[in-house]
Amino acid sequence: MLIPPDQLAPDTLQALIEEFINREGTDYGEQEVPKKTMVSQVLRQLADGSVVISYDEHSETCTLLPHWQLER
Repeated sequence: MLIPPDQLAPDTLQALIEEFINREGTDYGEQEVPKKTMVSQVLRQLADGSVVISYDEHSETCTLLPHWQLER
């Protein structure tokens, strides 16, 4: 099931994005990128639909996924 970002409380959305960033990590090479910048990038990706919030009813967990990773 997909959850529209605007259906989450702002604090919940922020926590979900930060957990995703911490769990997945990112490779920016030698350049340090502030967490605030990474959160902004994920918010833009959610807004343009390239990333979605997926809820798994079986495990009762949410995660962020690139839209192309959705099961068809």
